[in-house]
Amino acid sequence: MKIALLHTREAAEAPTDPVLGQLSDTLSRLGHEVQPVEVDKRVEPLVSALRQWEPDLIVNIAESFQGKSALESNVAALLNLMGMRYTGSSPAGLILAGDKILAKKMLTFHGITTPRFATVYRGALDWAEELHFPVIVKPPQEDASVGLTSASVVRDLKQLLEQMDALQSEFEQPVLVEEFIDGREFYVGVLGNANARALPVIELDFSKFPKDRPRMASWEAKWGDDAGGGAEFEGTTSIFPDDLSEELTERLHKAAVDAFHALRLRDYGRIDLRVTEAGEIFVIEVNPNCYLERESEFARAAARGGLDYDALIERIVELAAARYAR
Repeated sequence: MKIALLHTREAAEAPTDPVLGQLSDTLSRLGHEVQPVEVDKRVEPLVSALRQWEPDLIVNIAESFQGKSALESNVAALLNLMGMRYTGSSPAGLILAGDKILAKKMLTFHGITTPRFATVYRGALDWAEELHFPVIVKPPQEDASVGLTSASVVRDLKQLLEQMDALQSEFEQPVLVEEFIDGREFYVGVLGNANARALPVIELDFSKFPKDRPRMASWEAKWGDDAGGGAEFEGTTSIFPDDLSEELTERLHKAAVDAFHALRLRDYGRIDLRVTEAGEIFVIEVNPNCYLERESEFARAAARGGLDYDALIERIVELAAARYAR
């Protein structure tokens, strides 16, 4: 099969991010003819490259357009207009999951528990539930924890107004304010479509996290070596928990698959959840087309569930190809 590996310039230039090379090597080893295709600042070169290559399938790992993650869905929309076949979620799924405000409204509509929230833009109130401090203030159209720091969790009105003003000035988009759920954080990968299944549960372990900071997957915690947040980065690690009951594991799996379907995701994704001491499960984020690096939480969970990296990538290709074969 001729496969175009669609990626952003950032993926090609990041010296510490091996995912592009890993995917290219894996797909080639599986017998596919692979051609990397870059999403740059203009549409014309992308269209020309795809028309020239004429791939049977596109493995879409492009996470932005012109450096803006909020435009990620437009890349998939362009592929639709060109009649191209591709892996991962459709523009609809990327829009719903990519905008945290829309995602939370959809989850609430489907009866899936998510933290209570309010949204504000330039002083206009879009939605408001009755909230209790502490709350966390987020830019709703960014991913990879962009805009999230320990200062994002606020405990009084003054801090809230200051953080809202700072985010609106920086990102020029609505601000999402939601109750901060203090509890254990879990990642559940989902693989499939109509018969999607959940992968083994991974926990983000905060046991070594700085005691004076709110336990959350901030930008510093995820990318500390690059962002200068060593204490938070060193204080978190992803583990396979060994103390979860069968009942809780089943509930986590169900919440993840339900959220996957509610936001119309396709092929694969990762659901982030928090569980309180009382056992309440909250969906805090839904990630379509999640990171596919060999040591990512998603790939590790797949391996734990019986799919090594080669088998995982081939399964994603098969899932996408099967959708277009109907």
